[in-house]
Amino acid sequence: MLLIGENLNVIKTVIGKAFKEKNPEPIIEEAKKQKEKGMDWIDINLGPARKGGPELMEFVVKTVQEAIGDTPPLCLDTSNIEAMEAGLAVHKGKAIMNSIMCRPERYEKMIPLAAKYKANMIALMWGPEGLPRDEHERAALAVELIYAANEAGVPNEDIFVDGVVTPLNIQQPQLMSLLEFQGMLQDLAPGVKSTCGLSNASNGVPDDLRPIINRTYLVMMERNGLYSCIADAYDDELIAISRGKRPDVVEVIHKVMDEEDIDMGSLSKELQDYVKTARVILGQILFSDSWLEL
Repeated sequence: MLLIGENLNVIKTVIGKAFKEKNPEPIIEEAKKQKEKGMDWIDINLGPARKGGPELMEFVVKTVQEAIGDTPPLCLDTSNIEAMEAGLAVHKGKAIMNSIMCRPERYEKMIPLAAKYKANMIALMWGPEGLPRDEHERAALAVELIYAANEAGVPNEDIFVDGVVTPLNIQQPQLMSLLEFQGMLQDLAPGVKSTCGLSNASNGVPDDLRPIINRTYLVMMERNGLYSCIADAYDDELIAISRGKRPDVVEVIHKVMDEEDIDMGSLSKELQDYVKTARVILGQILFSDSWLEL
């Protein structure tokens, strides 16, 4: 599993201030830490960047790449199309555009940038009506957006499909729908890659409970073919799981997915918590903030 570090983000107090003031030091420090953690890409999230977006994106891309080189490459994340192009124009190597929604007024302007700069693009399954209702609507949006990208000269191999992760505590059925969609993806568009905003799964949950939701859902999505995810660069356990260093965690979550009998008494408290969390995600246990205590 490849990882895109999410932490160079305008919503982080220190980073947001550094962006606003164009102060390179906190930006460089964050980028270096993510490189040390082994991120495969570093996401630069400017948000809307309505004021001075192009200049800011150019500044941040140059600042990061001058400090860490062109590896890992960057994932440029902004809804400002002019800022996106400014970043692509100065980026060394193959960037990822994060992201292109399945709305003609957006993708007709953004897909040509992916073709022009030979960038990877994240195809976001967010359509004219917002979040798809189920895996079938996700599939329809994927076909539309991937076809438009192919017509513009972007091959499947440069497309990362993001089916949109929703919070477990308010939209649990959507997590199951996304699992189903993830399993359909290669039949829909052979050769495409995939990604997701993994931390969205635990939005709104107490901070101490968020990591186990993210880690559990990572294992479940990877089993259905997930290629990469945008995740917390400082969750060492998640990194270990993604790098194949926790086969015990993967095995027990797969057993839950396969509805195998599990002797909870034979498991450590840690593995019991993964079993309980997988069962919550699958809808076998009703979600509450105390699910690990049951």
